[in-house]
Amino acid sequence: MSLLTRLFFRRLLVEGPSMQPTYLPGERVTAVRRWRPVRVGDVVVVRDPRDPSRWLLKRCAAKSGGRLVLRGDNVEASSDSRDFGAVASRGVKWLVLRHQGR
Repeated sequence: MSLLTRLFFRRLLVEGPSMQPTYLPGERVTAVRRWRPVRVGDVVVVRDPRDPSRWLLKRCAAKSGGRLVLRGDNVEASSDSRDFGAVASRGVKWLVLRHQGR
């Protein structure tokens, strides 16, 4: 993979059940460096506001004044904006394009 490709695209492994049934643990997703504003419904990759060494895969549920409300698709198993609050939209570095399965 070329350096240019690595700067703009990432293949990520889904860990945990928070995005089920859309994404299952062990599935791979392709993310692209954010080039446009986040839209409600987008699946995004952000640093965990409580632990910046971790990345989170979440869906944008709402937008308000430059802040995003993020939710896991499996709300019963998700740690999301209900726990850590809305995040700054500038904190979203990656948008998920598609997944490749296991």
